[in-house]
Amino acid sequence: MATSPLPPPVSPPRPSLRGRLRLWWGSRDALSRTRRWVLLRAAPLLMACGALFVVNGLANGWVDAYNVLLGITSPADVPAQWCAWPLSLTGWALLPAFIGGLVGYVVTAQINRHRTRDLDEILTELRTLTGPPDGGGT
Repeated sequence: MATSPLPPPVSPPRPSLRGRLRLWWGSRDALSRTRRWVLLRAAPLLMACGALFVVNGLANGWVDAYNVLLGITSPADVPAQWCAWPLSLTGWALLPAFIGGLVGYVVTAQINRHRTRDLDEILTELRTLTGPPDGGGT
């Protein structure tokens, strides 16, 4: 009796681009809170700020764009004011908010990393310590 050779192993089909994107998007939950914020919130914001800076650099010159971003030069003092005003507002309000948000996430992560007791446990202990005394006098 002759034995037939085994067929070659069949590998599973490679996921489509849509499937790979869905897996990548689903894996964002495995990131830490800070990394997730940087990837999903800060990266698009920084790309928009960078694009605005490039437009201003091409329209007004790189030195003027830098000076307008930092508030050294008024947007009214550059030739192309239509793009200098949004850049000035970005440098005045948006970038400090971004830096504050990043610092807030980093500080929160450090506090949570060093916390040894659960918050509910601490609150329960505080409630028992500040509650009315048990037992009584007479």
